[in-house]
Amino acid sequence: MTAVSIHVPLPVPDHSDAHSPPVLLEKEQTLYDRVLDHFSGADYIIPGINEDKAALMVDEKFWLSYECLLRYLRATKWNANEAIERLEGTLKWRREFGIYDKVTPEHVEPEATTGKEFLFGYDTQGRPALYMCPSKQNTEESPRQIHYTVWMLERAIDLMGPGVETLALMIDYADKAKNPSIGTARTVLHILQTHYPERLGLALIAHLPWLLHAFYKLITPFIDPLTRLKMVFNPVSNENGLFRTATDAEAPGTDNASRVFELDQLVKDSWNGSQLFIYSHAVYWEALVKLCEERRTNMVAAWHRIGGKVGTKEWDVKVATRDERREKALAENPQL
Repeated sequence: MTAVSIHVPLPVPDHSDAHSPPVLLEKEQTLYDRVLDHFSGADYIIPGINEDKAALMVDEKFWLSYECLLRYLRATKWNANEAIERLEGTLKWRREFGIYDKVTPEHVEPEATTGKEFLFGYDTQGRPALYMCPSKQNTEESPRQIHYTVWMLERAIDLMGPGVETLALMIDYADKAKNPSIGTARTVLHILQTHYPERLGLALIAHLPWLLHAFYKLITPFIDPLTRLKMVFNPVSNENGLFRTATDAEAPGTDNASRVFELDQLVKDSWNGSQLFIYSHAVYWEALVKLCEERRTNMVAAWHRIGGKVGTKEWDVKVATRDERREKALAENPQL
């Protein structure tokens, strides 16, 4: 049977077996409440911004979710004052960087034409897979390259289902790939570690030639220890899926808990999955932008229905969005 090629991203899985956030310990709840109260005040303004523009926008209130506040608390080892300071730093950075206005699909699209980065499929924990293919680099180093990487990260966040807060990064060094400069790598690392704490679930790095090991040694001092633990070099695939190591791949049983990807969620090229994904920019780009815009619109609408406040749970928003999609699909096709 001839495999059928696919040119669009896969839809967000239902995550029917996902779990709601665990109950906080008493001390954790107290610290969380301090952070929540700080940002929930009717007269709250972001420090360091002109007063007439310093009130929180709707998008910022949506971003300041229950899980977001907890990510920053965990990243600061439950120091409420430091978490508040870092959250306010990110609120300012998101405005200055242009997350809400400048970094648009139209702005970054010239970076996307060769498919050097794309979102496709989800790992066994439901994390969206963000593929990076350095050999397909099509532009000179510029701020727009960094804008594009951040835009793709934001789209990965759009595609996280209920209970999913992290992504799977897939870097493929096949075909004589080149690395970015140390300066660009440090800038991206700083953005990820400062403004996207606890967003990386796993980083799989395939076909890494020995010459590029030196590059990773150079940037390793700038990577926090927890992130280093999530990096897996040259993962192993077989007929049962993709695994971190050869030992994991050789473990008996088709329900191997160490499997990272099922083959039907993994691209064939370079990663040996069963999906014959071929990047066709005209098709893929429109589909990705539409998928993410529709999903985000639906999530914001659900957020408003739930109450539209700082501290609303991403879990509640995503479950409401999922259930609404199910009901719509059932209404359109009662036989489902």
